[in-house]
Amino acid sequence: MKKIVPFNKDIDLDTNIAEINSISLEHTLQMKEDNLISGTFIVSGQYKMTQGSINVDPFNYELPFDISIDKKYDTKNVIVDINDFYYELINNKILRVNIEVSVDGIEEKSEREVDEVAENKEETLEEVSKEELSEENLNQETLEVFKEENTSEERENLNVKSIFDGIDENEKYAVYKVHMVTENDTIESILQKYEVTKEQLDDYNELTQLKIGDKLIVPTSNAQN
Repeated sequence: MKKIVPFNKDIDLDTNIAEINSISLEHTLQMKEDNLISGTFIVSGQYKMTQGSINVDPFNYELPFDISIDKKYDTKNVIVDINDFYYELINNKILRVNIEVSVDGIEEKSEREVDEVAENKEETLEEVSKEELSEENLNQETLEVFKEENTSEERENLNVKSIFDGIDENEKYAVYKVHMVTENDTIESILQKYEVTKEQLDDYNELTQLKIGDKLIVPTSNAQN
């Protein structure tokens, strides 16, 4: 079975660009443990700063990419590649890249294998009770367990996504933590706590009207590097 996962990103350019002379895409995507596909897109090429210029300059940008595949799928024979790539120069400071990732070789596990996975998750849930889980310290493993045990409404509130939960071409997929805003929180304190930049946090959240109780998606080191 083959799935196509879209990735869209607006790149804030380091300098003004009037014309793209050449552009190419490379990637380091690999199938990791725990059904995680992780890696980086490398967008590079040459550009002109002005239309009449005879000089060209190089550019190079690295974009992190992480998606998780539902545990009910067998990923041992998965092949990850680029299905399509195109770009748009929105203005002289924004380059929009549109990438389609091909995930081929996915197979559904047998009912027995799925049951074994479910049993393992139940055992994990016994060790970590729901009362002990806070949205400030959820790690990726407990988040996966918590996702399976909650209602669809609660999953939506936690912003938990799987590539087979209805793919939206405008969504980005990454490994992240969920932080609930408290009375003493500021943007600066959150950035310092998770060691991320404001730009990285802004990629996943609307920061202009931050309120107590808001849930922020915080990219982890896997999503940043």
